[in-house]
Amino acid sequence: MSVPEIIFEDNHLLVVNKRSSDIVQGDKTGDVPLVDILKKYIKDKYNKPGNVFLGIPHRLDRPTSGIIMFAKTSKALVRLNKMFRNREVQKTYWAVVKNAPPQKRGTLINHLVKIERTNKSIAVTGEIEGSKYSELNYEVIAKSEHYYLLEILPKTGRHHQIRVQLSKVKCPIKGDIKYGFKRANDNASIHLHARQLTFIHPVTKLEMVLVAKTPNDPLWNYFSEKV
Repeated sequence: MSVPEIIFEDNHLLVVNKRSSDIVQGDKTGDVPLVDILKKYIKDKYNKPGNVFLGIPHRLDRPTSGIIMFAKTSKALVRLNKMFRNREVQKTYWAVVKNAPPQKRGTLINHLVKIERTNKSIAVTGEIEGSKYSELNYEVIAKSEHYYLLEILPKTGRHHQIRVQLSKVKCPIKGDIKYGFKRANDNASIHLHARQLTFIHPVTKLEMVLVAKTPNDPLWNYFSEKV
């Protein structure tokens, strides 16, 4: 498979724009994971002998597109893991939804429970055993004739969090039939895009603001021109 668009690369980090078809790590499908594609890219580009190290400090769901960061050194991985754990990396997402949310901007708070059997999460009323507190901020930043574009800042990092929380307020993401949208997208994607990462570089200590272009489809192209 081809290498996705590279957003940033230095001796410590590799940041790419994940396609909705890319799976970050191997799973039961047997499809070649993105981490293996990028290891081969590094091996070929730098003529590296032996195994290539590439750590995964965070993940994106397969049908989600957008920015994802990998660590090229173990030192960077340890520091990035700590930064993500401490919420020192600000993630910004864009989501296209059919229905308008309750307000133009707001905060969604739920307790989520992951159902392993179906690989889904559900929002429950109040805190129960196994539930995890989940919070995000959203804002409507554009609209078309039939859809709304939301900018989302997650405050926690839970399994399928954005998808579940938007579905809970009757705003399922376009194409996300797992969480209540009526029709799948033709390419099995959902209209959820990891738009931006803002963080302090774990080694150089420089402030980094990295942005991923939206996928090339008519609806994303329309909204990209509006914002």
